[in-house]
Amino acid sequence: MINDLHFEHGERLLKHALPVAKNIADLKKVAYRNHLPVIYVNDNYGRWQSDFRHLVEHCLHKDVLGKPLAELLKPGEHDYFVLKPQFSGFFGTPLNILLEHLGIDTLIITGVAGNMCVQFTANDAYMNHYRIFIPSDCVASNSQEENHEALKTMENVIKATITPSTDKSFPFS
Repeated sequence: MINDLHFEHGERLLKHALPVAKNIADLKKVAYRNHLPVIYVNDNYGRWQSDFRHLVEHCLHKDVLGKPLAELLKPGEHDYFVLKPQFSGFFGTPLNILLEHLGIDTLIITGVAGNMCVQFTANDAYMNHYRIFIPSDCVASNSQEENHEALKTMENVIKATITPSTDKSFPFS
């Protein structure tokens, strides 16, 4: 979600991502109240000599399209972060090691784009035997149709629990 959106269709994605970012910010507060770790898994945008805090600062500049997302979701001082080189949060990253260190067996996956990074990360989480929750109101893609299709695929193929974050059946709501 920390993204400058400097790519084709970035404006279209922002339209769908902004309401989702507000929901993720609310979910993050719930995680804090329940003493759950918050982990940012973010693209490195091909900037191999950068770090996460530098990417956040870049996205907070006034001329950056994704600034409203970064403002809503700016990481807290105790949050974890992992930079990823491609779509999946697991591919080429220490995410699995971090999750094992934290004793995590259940993931709540949020973000953009639902039909790319979220789906690839959820697929790899499934392959690593994690229990997966994907709040449908905390995922965005370039269109509602693409997002709906991705959520359905994750529900049907990898058996992710897909429900709004405000649903009574959602964990820790």
